[in-house]
Amino acid sequence: MRCFTPGSILRLTAITLCLVSLSDSAGAQDSAAAQETAAAQESAKPVALIGGTIVPANAEPIENGTLVFVDGKITAIGTDVAIPDDSERIDVSGRFVYPGMIESHSQIGLTEIGQVPATIDMAEAGQMNPNVRALIAVNPDSELIPVTRAAGVLLAVTAPTGGLVAGQSAVLQLDGWTYEDMCLRDGVAMQIQWPSGERRNFGRRRSVDRDDTDPDYQRQIGQLRDLFEEVASYRAGREARGDEQPADLRLESMIPVLTGEMPMMVRADTLRQIEDAVAFAAGHKARLIILGGYDAPLCAELLKKHSVPVIVSAVHRAPLRRSDEYDAAYSLPRRLHELGIEFCISCTDRSETWNTRNLPHEAAMAAAYGLSRDEALRSVTLYPARILGVADRVGSLEVGKDATLFVAAGDALEITTSVTEAWVRGRRIDLSSRHTRLYDKYRRKYEERETTPGEPSPR
Repeated sequence: MRCFTPGSILRLTAITLCLVSLSDSAGAQDSAAAQETAAAQESAKPVALIGGTIVPANAEPIENGTLVFVDGKITAIGTDVAIPDDSERIDVSGRFVYPGMIESHSQIGLTEIGQVPATIDMAEAGQMNPNVRALIAVNPDSELIPVTRAAGVLLAVTAPTGGLVAGQSAVLQLDGWTYEDMCLRDGVAMQIQWPSGERRNFGRRRSVDRDDTDPDYQRQIGQLRDLFEEVASYRAGREARGDEQPADLRLESMIPVLTGEMPMMVRADTLRQIEDAVAFAAGHKARLIILGGYDAPLCAELLKKHSVPVIVSAVHRAPLRRSDEYDAAYSLPRRLHELGIEFCISCTDRSETWNTRNLPHEAAMAAAYGLSRDEALRSVTLYPARILGVADRVGSLEVGKDATLFVAAGDALEITTSVTEAWVRGRRIDLSSRHTRLYDKYRRKYEERETTPGEPSPR
């Protein structure tokens, strides 16, 4: 008789659940395939959204406004707009038109089911992997993509993880047949995990400021310093010897960081981490983005001096220290705004990739703790677009920008608000997802039981 260990049983259970999930959704996916294919096509004629409240994010809302787009670009917006005769006219009266929201850090397309290793491709072995590109590992058929965009999150950074230098992240449009179709910008940042100074206490992580004389901390900083020095030497050799210098893809990938073309997105929360990361970036003349930023208000002048923006990794999270105020994380966006630090909001630490759809609720919590509603909206639209270098195309509703937008029945930051329609670069998106298909399936189940004679009513 074969003996199964607890670990093997868990793995078999995970695989079984995965297979059941795939078979259960196969029929629904097949039936929806034609609709999704037809829906995600660019309109051959102009589209006019008429009568709604347009919320540009970079200006005051326009009531009873009209927005026109064609060939994936916004061509007109306002209250007195000439609508082309051949336009597809869509009445959005009583509803609101928003720019697509942007998740600033996730592993969308790189991970699917946590208990099935074959569906996870977000980390490479080793400590230094600057040549890794998250984009080429993206799975365009991920079930997480339709779930995410159904909440109005139409763009997302997908980033590798693992080691000190994890690789290059990319900005995705959450629609497309291939990763090339989905790519808005590749090489948006080099992902670096700054030595954290974390310790485990009864299974819970408690972040502390590590003493800068700690040998492990210094060893890891030394590894980063050695990599940058090696890249500088390699770059000088390539400039002096040209093709005679043997190519090294790992070092070649770091050159844009040294030249300032690609920023470093450094994961850092504590004051010591942030100060050391800023000093390191300044010493190598590299651009820096802080991901996390819990203690950023404590070094506001330093961040402003070096023009370092902060991506708040979550608003719904617990304080890092027992001595902190209970609402330290909730009020962080407000404090950053009041101090004049460039910032945006992510939900990567709280909801992770599987719940990126909760991004608007992170912004709403910041609004509940002092950030204005307008600033809260900008923190997930215009501000991340600026930090990620894609504000010329997305982040606000302006003439000439991509028609990546959605229509909502109410305030987009409210939990009860539903997204009714969405477009990515002018392509109308089918808002159905695995969630909606399961809802419809089990609603039919209960409707059928209620109409079946002799069957007890479901509780």
